[in-house]
Amino acid sequence: MPRMSVFNSPLLLGFDHFEQMLDRASKASAEGYPPYNIEQVGENGLRITLAVAGFSMEDLNVALEDTQLVVRGRLEDKTSEDGCVYLHRGIASRQFQRSFVLAEGIEVHGASLNNGLLSINLERLVPEPEVRTIKIENGASNGDGKRPKTIDVQPDKA
Repeated sequence: MPRMSVFNSPLLLGFDHFEQMLDRASKASAEGYPPYNIEQVGENGLRITLAVAGFSMEDLNVALEDTQLVVRGRLEDKTSEDGCVYLHRGIASRQFQRSFVLAEGIEVHGASLNNGLLSINLERLVPEPEVRTIKIENGASNGDGKRPKTIDVQPDKA
């Protein structure tokens, strides 16, 4: 059965390389941390959602660097501050960087953090059709508004 993907939809028509670049970016991170979803929202919208449990807004940074959307997270080790001794530490508290290469025409419209999920809203800009009126000139004109000169030629009498 063929793999279904939001990237086969009209939203990213002509942006097939977007999916390939996202796949490469996710494989570059060996552990795949933090996990993320990419969903289509409306006709021209995308949302990238990253699971960043334990991170506050101050611990996260979302930046657009050339054509890359870069999400960074950095948690300070608070064990020395609060005097807590962990018997088991399964909740990740490490720094991360996750990059997404954006196709041309994709614009970032904002980010929000809610219940440990960082959502980044993207939109594909649809260019307005440009209408230009082309002046139609008289075919008998040479561009300066005057009629072209004619030369009368008499056939040679042999």
